[in-house]
Amino acid sequence: MTSTPDPVEADARQRESRRDTFAALRRPNFRLWFLGRVVWQFGEQMLNVAVGWEIYERTGSAFALGLVGLVQVLPVILFALPAGAVADRFNRKGIIITVQIMLALSAVALATNSYYQASVEWFYFILFVTGVGGAFLSPAMSAYFPATIEPEYYHSAVTWGSSSWQLAAMAGPAAGGFLIAIFHSAWQVYALNVVGCMFFIVMLLFIKGRPIAMSREPVTWRSLLVGVSFIWRTKVILGAVTLDMFAVLFGGAVALLPVYAKDVLMVGPEGLGWMRAAPSLGAVAMSLYLASRPPFERSGKTLLIAVAGFGVATIIFGISTSFLLSLVMLVALGALDNISVVIRSTLMLTRVPDDMRGRISAVNSVFIGASNELGQFESGVAAALLGPVGAVVFGGVGTLAVVAATARWLPDIRKLGRLV
Repeated sequence: MTSTPDPVEADARQRESRRDTFAALRRPNFRLWFLGRVVWQFGEQMLNVAVGWEIYERTGSAFALGLVGLVQVLPVILFALPAGAVADRFNRKGIIITVQIMLALSAVALATNSYYQASVEWFYFILFVTGVGGAFLSPAMSAYFPATIEPEYYHSAVTWGSSSWQLAAMAGPAAGGFLIAIFHSAWQVYALNVVGCMFFIVMLLFIKGRPIAMSREPVTWRSLLVGVSFIWRTKVILGAVTLDMFAVLFGGAVALLPVYAKDVLMVGPEGLGWMRAAPSLGAVAMSLYLASRPPFERSGKTLLIAVAGFGVATIIFGISTSFLLSLVMLVALGALDNISVVIRSTLMLTRVPDDMRGRISAVNSVFIGASNELGQFESGVAAALLGPVGAVVFGGVGTLAVVAATARWLPDIRKLGRLV
């Protein structure tokens, strides 16, 4: 059961959250969650850049890079709905710890295969296994997140929660590229990812989460599809998810960064690391800004403008031949995307019942998480057909078209005001 909050205490916390940039970080449980996620995701980001570099280095194929996204998205599509039901009925912290162990073992397998120069097919198999773990991890983490923080701190927590990923994504790729440049191999990067997984597990063991309602529904097809029907009925969430999904699907410039680093801008693995870090630099800067200001008064219009700006920055990056301009556009992409993430994540926290969080998060994972990998696959295919520049420009134009269509066909998103 969910405990009933004291209204006076809740109101005081609400005022504190609005005036204190670091309000959520002052809460012990959230601080442990934040620190654990930063370290684990730092390792994950190093691993991602290492996988992209190694596969492109060994194959020279943009299509092979696209396949990385495909093998990771298939498990999400196959297992997301049952994973959401599992997250709503069983111990969410236990699920997270189990998957972290699975991811650590997968990183060991990647390091071993890299060290012995095993065939690329083995890399795809291991990435498929990590995708299975990710299918269960995402809804469990989203459903457990509210247990680490009181509702009055949701806006601050979402902003800093986004920052934890972005801080890792900013430093992780740069560190990964730097290590690859030093060792001229990637297995050391995979090995460090194991440390990140184990650290997150330790932090989780110290968290004493507040009580959160769990589902008592039997697992049926109807209960599995409850997340789909909820999002379909809740038009503002549907609009936010649609914008984010298609922006990521079409605006997949990041998937082609190894190609840009080697063949377009010719900056090598060190430049690739900085390019992978640039969007996160923009996102962290935006997170710090958002944490220091009140919630958006016109969230819907802000979201539409941010996603449109994302499309424009994607087009400019695509046609740029200047490393500096490309970095600036990547920083802008990260900053604009962070606005979208904060608005959508706050919507999911404030408009979703506790006992449905796992299943709704699972659907969100299919739409948003899967679009990352499908976007990577789409970028690889488009690059093979249109070349890397044509693929990125096409994606930016597609993003602008999605913004226009969403604003017209889902007008509730334009009317969305303050979220908390």
